[in-house]
This record gives sequence, structure tokens and C-alpha cells, in this order.
Amino acid sequence: MPVEGATYREAMSRLGAAVNVITTIDERGRHGLTASAVCSVTDQPATLLVCINRSSRSRVAFRVGGPICVNTLAHAQREISVAFAGRLGMEERFEEGVWTTLATGAPVLEEALVSFDCLVSSIVEVGTHSVIFCHVQEIRLGDAAEALVYFARAYHGLSHQPG
Repeated sequence: MPVEGATYREAMSRLGAAVNVITTIDERGRHGLTASAVCSVTDQPATLLVCINRSSRSRVAFRVGGPICVNTLAHAQREISVAFAGRLGMEERFEEGVWTTLATGAPVLEEALVSFDCLVSSIVEVGTHSVIFCHVQEIRLGDAAEALVYFARAYHGLSHQPG
């Protein structure tokens, strides 16, 4: 028997996840959105996946062969997450934070905990979401800081405990 959507969403709210801003650039400009559905696929070759709701107005900008950057946020960057999750115009979103580029040309958040600069290798449509597979081209490691995580439908900080 299939699981009800509301039950599934409630269960998933109890699965804590890092908060990321996913960005790209095309002939129309920069695009970005907030996402928590990001995970490693393999380290040889370095590949990760990102799940983006197909109804997102940014979704059409992500294409096979195109640039994509996964910017993992620190707890102090909550407002950047909110800006990229909200109804702001695309250029207004990029007024939050300091942006640069790496190998692919996708927007990279300078203060991110880590940025994975990638090229989209394939996109698989599954239900309401696009699963975007990304080959990592370059990584920028930021300062070790408290991570921003999303759990139980709220933002939380996760401290970095060395060793």
C-alpha cells in the first residue's frame, strides 16, 4: 500500500540535512535556489546529486553540460538561505553574500562552508523532482564554522567539533 504524501513529508522533516544554495548561469543571467536534498554519489569520479522541484522557476536554467555550484551554508548565513528560498527576483537573491566563480562559471558564495563547482552530467525526472547528477570540477573549502541544518521544519546550527 502506498504511503500518503503528508505522512512521507512529516517523516522527511525528521531527517536533518545541510542547507545549500544551488546556483547556475545561462544566457539570461544567474539563477539560484535553496535545497537540502544534496548527497554524494561517488568519489571516483567525484559526483554528487541535487534534487530540485520541477515547479521551481529556477529549474529550467539547469541543463545537461551546464554549470552548477552547490554552496553549503554556515549557520550565520541563514538569511541567504531565506533569500534564495523566497519570492525575490533572481538578481535580488544575489545581493545577499559575496559571489565569485571557479572553473565552470557558476556563481560561488565566497563565505560558504564548502562549494562544489560542477558540470551537470545527467538529469532524471522522478515524480515532482528533477534529480541532477553533477561531476565536481573544483572544490573551495571555507572556514570551519557552525553549519546550517534544516530539521523539523526549522533552521538549526551544528557545531564543528574537531577530532
